[in-house]
Amino acid sequence: MFRESTASSPSTAYDCDVLVIGGGIVGLSTAYALTRAAPGTRVVVLEKEPQTAQHQTGRNSGVIHSGIYYRPGSLKARFAAQGATELVKFCVEHDIPHELTGKLIVATERAELPRLHALAQRGRENGIPVRELGPAQITEHEPHVRGLAALHVGTTGICDFSAVTAALARLARSAGASVRCGARVTAIDRRPGRGVAVRTADGTVLRARALVNCAGLHCDQVARLAGDEPGMRIVPFRGEYYELAPDRAHLVSGLVYPVPDPAFPFLGVHLTRGIDGSVHLGPNAVPALAREGYDWRAVRPGELAGTLAYRGAWQVARRHWRYGMGELRRSLSREAFTAAVRRMLPEATAADLRPAPAGVRAQAVLPDGTLADDFLIAEAPHTVHVLNAPSPAATAALPIGREIAERALRTLP
Repeated sequence: MFRESTASSPSTAYDCDVLVIGGGIVGLSTAYALTRAAPGTRVVVLEKEPQTAQHQTGRNSGVIHSGIYYRPGSLKARFAAQGATELVKFCVEHDIPHELTGKLIVATERAELPRLHALAQRGRENGIPVRELGPAQITEHEPHVRGLAALHVGTTGICDFSAVTAALARLARSAGASVRCGARVTAIDRRPGRGVAVRTADGTVLRARALVNCAGLHCDQVARLAGDEPGMRIVPFRGEYYELAPDRAHLVSGLVYPVPDPAFPFLGVHLTRGIDGSVHLGPNAVPALAREGYDWRAVRPGELAGTLAYRGAWQVARRHWRYGMGELRRSLSREAFTAAVRRMLPEATAADLRPAPAGVRAQAVLPDGTLADDFLIAEAPHTVHVLNAPSPAATAALPIGREIAERALRTLP
């Protein structure tokens, strides 16, 4: 924290009304929503990278999620279905590449059948059209996929989330917002009745009436810079991907997912045809050694030490170590990863797999080791912190941006 001079009058000293930290899809959707909800509101977005959407937004599978997995009544369930509809409309209006491919959730073992049926019930509770398929019907949708039964979810699709983010930035700018890249926040000073002052790495100081923290992988650190204890810590998990060789991409027509096991924290390896026609396989989830640790060589000792010192991280390891060992094995062995793919796509071989860029998930972990499953948004004086924006954050970006914007406007002094 730093102490910014207050010699000038509080009524004239503000550089903007709302300052948003983070230029990913949630931060820019929030900026766009602010300009629409309260025209004339002065908005500044600070992004530490040279361009927007460089981390979670630009390094995901590009899937428009339906909301079938999420607990009824949760923010994820509420925003996913609404967000998917709005996102498709947004893509059409702004000529952004997208496609409603549909998705199969495939059971390959009898033990998975009760979970598949329960998932169908959950989908219906969330208002999502679901069709239950037998083996012959599976091959009608995906000729090379095998399973005992499946669910077909027609409202799932794919799009280019980086392009969506760029469009949101253009719209926000056209409404008067400023989006500043290469602006890493290093200090925050907040005082009752005087708003918030932020200093960036180049020494620039900006004063705002309110602050929105959409810093993703660094959101807990930004919260602490503001003097708030977030009650969680980001523990980064790297999602490792392969892709099918171009001459084998025909093996997958759309999106194919395994039946999730509620005892484990991640969905497991799935098959995703991207908007460019390539087929990604993954992710395989392993602990990252840095918040932006996109491969094993990326190590930041300070960040790693912070994770290792956090009690919640050890509780996660104790609770899920067997699952974690399987993920680690698939990380180190292409053959083990291929075996996971072959459960649904038996024609795939290790020779068909090509390494693809990885992503890092900003997983919020509570002190008792609980993995925050829903959106986690905290409010403080003149401040809104987005502390967990899990999948389907990109899908739900438009409605979640409006939710954050409404909260931010309520905090204005």
